[in-house]
Amino acid sequence: MKQTDELSFKPNEFPLAKPIDIVGSTSYADGSVVSRTVKKNDAGTVTLFSFDAGQGLSEHSAPFDAIVLILDGEAELTIGGKIITAGAGQMVIMPANIPHSLDAKVRFKMMLIMVKAS
Repeated sequence: MKQTDELSFKPNEFPLAKPIDIVGSTSYADGSVVSRTVKKNDAGTVTLFSFDAGQGLSEHSAPFDAIVLILDGEAELTIGGKIITAGAGQMVIMPANIPHSLDAKVRFKMMLIMVKAS
């Protein structure tokens, strides 16, 4: 099978200096949460997620702010006990050290950007 330019990178590596279909870079899976690392280094991480309806991430906190960008569908986030709904094209900044969780009432895709503070 001949590899095309789009398929010539490793599963969690993205080509540099090329446009990338970010929404199409992760797929939905029935009854699952799928994650795909875009970039990870000492400065932080960028990860794509797709959540099937009924899935989510349980309550947790992080020692630095995290940015959630909704790419498709709609997410329900709970941050510090407050429920926030965000849809495609919207972003939510989750503050450091505040418990948060995510729930998929409908399926959705998101990009999570975590930048470690110095």
